[in-house]
Order: sequence, then structure tokens, then C-alpha cells
Amino acid sequence: YGRLTFRFSDYDFKPYDRDGLGVNWPVSYEDIAPYYDKAETLIGVTGSHEGIRSAPDGVFLDPPPPKAHELLIKAASERLGIPCIPNRRAILTRPLNGRAACHYCGQCGRGCRTASNYSSSQVQIFPAMETGRLRVIDRAMAREIVTDGNGQVTDVIYIDTRTRQERRLRCRVLVLAASACESARILLNSKTSEFPNGVANTSGVVGRFLMDTVGYGLSARLPSLERMPRYNSDGAGGAHLYMPWWGWDRQQALGFPRGYHIEIGGGYRMPGIGSFAGVARESGYGVGLKTRARREFGTTVSFEGRGEMIPNNSSYCEIDPDTVDRWGIPVLRFRFQWSDYERDQARHMAETFGALIGSMGGVVREPSARDASGISVGGSIIHEVGTVRMGEDPRNSVLNGFCQAHEVPNLFVCDGASFVGNPDKNPTLTINALAWRASEYMAEEMRKGNL
Repeated sequence: YGRLTFRFSDYDFKPYDRDGLGVNWPVSYEDIAPYYDKAETLIGVTGSHEGIRSAPDGVFLDPPPPKAHELLIKAASERLGIPCIPNRRAILTRPLNGRAACHYCGQCGRGCRTASNYSSSQVQIFPAMETGRLRVIDRAMAREIVTDGNGQVTDVIYIDTRTRQERRLRCRVLVLAASACESARILLNSKTSEFPNGVANTSGVVGRFLMDTVGYGLSARLPSLERMPRYNSDGAGGAHLYMPWWGWDRQQALGFPRGYHIEIGGGYRMPGIGSFAGVARESGYGVGLKTRARREFGTTVSFEGRGEMIPNNSSYCEIDPDTVDRWGIPVLRFRFQWSDYERDQARHMAETFGALIGSMGGVVREPSARDASGISVGGSIIHEVGTVRMGEDPRNSVLNGFCQAHEVPNLFVCDGASFVGNPDKNPTLTINALAWRASEYMAEEMRKGNL
């Protein structure tokens, strides 16, 4: 989890109005902006106010300073007319709510002992447990939802993985937040006489319109970084700069719809992680290897494009009729297909990264893992969203704008499954904002006696 924390733009919520592709969300940026504010204030997000429409400003902590290789990248991006700005990351640069500021220990990928990096367990679950009003049942594998025949959830059936026994929980209100694919799996496995295609799935939309982020990467060696004095380049959880999408107002001229942002890498990382791996693969052993390693260590930079996928009918998940997991629960099988929209976008990424590397006098090493067409393999960026989408019409959507099931009022789906589109922004902040909005709505409906 890289903790890149971007707001969707106003146009991201109304994509159909822009180019006739995809579907509009039933909510607008103005609806979600107050909840972006709340989420950013709670979790702590670094950034700067830039006034860029594709990258809305938020409630920011001071960003950490750029690293040496990032300054070179920023200069190159400015020569090409590409904005390169402080990254928006859910990492603290000052103490917040009992959490310490990041001290650059470099262990971000293994969790964070000081909770300086945002994670839901440390920032939300543990504090909720301390109130005494939350009961956590662990090692529980949800199997299916039970309804009462009148459009209401009554129970959840799960497997206690310690004993393999089936157990039930009674529900007044049920929130699914198992991730886009697993939430769809639970709904599809919950077949009743009332919902023969799965709970809340009369529309047949559950599992459909699965999306991931478009990805393409390229790395290069910069001779200008050779013999630079070594310094600790771990930083606050990764890159301190990034490049938001700069072509949002000239899509027709670019020849493809939507866009992407660019994530950057480099510095004196642990051997074997990009910056050193090429030396080990190519140089044999002995003095030659050591000499080249000393010369080239820390000279690698990388560019990763993360772009928007437009939903299509050929990308979905469904229940596999022949395969179950070790708990006896049917698993998902997947169909996934990029369109020319995404392939054209990846080609533009390749051209852009090549131009950036050329501007810096770099030597291209190799692209990141991708399929034969030059684009990331579906699912490899792990930004799966869209399988239980929201909308205004129950005939072609599952949820309303509050993440509440049209057909089952006491059922909410508060994860990436509710997404209508998958813009070039990482999804976590929008999941947080939508869940916060749904929670306030849910509490008010319970207070009124409607749930």
C-alpha cells in the first residue's frame, strides 16, 4: 500500500458528460468534498495547494522536501510542460492525534510501529476498539447473507476458521467492506428464493464492470548521478513528488480519452530493488561487479503511469461453478479486457517516459511487467473497483449514492465495489470519503427508525 492519497476531480464524477463514455456517478464532487476534508483531517495527508483541476487541493500537512533525483526529474518535467508537485501521501510530517511524525526509518512496506503511515487498523480499528463499543470477530470467513423475504438482511453466515464450524450473526444493518471482488463474491454466493441471482442482484450488475488501473512503467540509469555523495534517500514513505495529469483540457488533441498520473522512483534503495538489480543480473562477479555496483548504485530512476480505465462489458467476475476454497465456499473466476482507450493511453505513457528520460540524458533499462500489447496485466496494479456500482436506476446499478442497496435498505457496500468509474487517482481516499458519508446517512436513518 503506497498511501498515495488523491481526490477525484469534479469531472471524474461526471465522465459521460465529457465524452459520452462510461456512466455518470449519482454523486458530485460537491457532495463528496466535505468528506474528503474529514478523511484527510483524520488520516493526515501531505501536499501543497496548486490549483490544478485534475488534482484538487485538500487539507494538507507540509510535504517533505524533494530528494536529489526528484529535483532532476522535476527540472525535466518542467522542460516538457508537465507539472511535478509535492506528492499527496497519507504519511505524517507532524504529530497528529497521538501519532508521531514519520522519522524516515524506511520500513513503510512492513507496517509502521509509530502509526506515522496511515492504515485503517491503526487509525480507525484500534481506536474504535478502545471505546468498548466494537466487537471484533477474527478468523471468520464470511460465506453468505440471509434475507427475510421482505428485502431485509437478517443474518450473516460465516465459517469459524479455527474450528471449521458454521456460525451466524444477527444483523440490524449490514455493511460489506470486503474489497470490490470479495464483496461481490459474498453477494453472488448469497442465493435465496427472493434473490436467485444473489442478494441485491435483480439487476444482474453484481460482479460486472470490474476495473483496475492502467499501468505502464519504464526505468533508466542517469550517468549524471554517478559519484554523487551517498545520503539516506528513504524519505517519508517513498516518492516526495509526483506528476498529476496535465492533459485534462486537451483530450481530443491527444487522441485518447481520460488520462494518467506519473509516479516516480529512485534513490539509494536496498540492493535488489530496481536500483541495483540490473548490476547483479549483468555483471558476473569479482572486481568488475564491485566497481560497477559502486558506480551505478543509486543512479536508477523509474516512472510508473497510473491511468483511468473506462468500464466495459467484457470485464467482470462471477462465481466459478467448479471450484471452492478450503472452507468450501465457491470462489470467483475472472474475465478481463482492456480496450483501445487504455492501450492508447499506455502508448502515450511510453512516449512521455522516453521523453523525460531523454531530457535527463538517461539510458533506458527496461519496462515494468506488462502484457504483449505493452500495458499492465489486468489486476496487477490491485486497484480493483466497480463490481457493485452505485447509480440512480435500480435496473443498471446495485447501490444508491449513499452506498445503500436499492433492493435491500439495511445493506450497505462501503468499499471500491461501489465505484462507477476508475479515474487515474488511487482509490483509498474516495473509499474513505464515501464510507464516511454513508455512515452519517446510516446513523441518521437508524435514528429516524428507517433502519
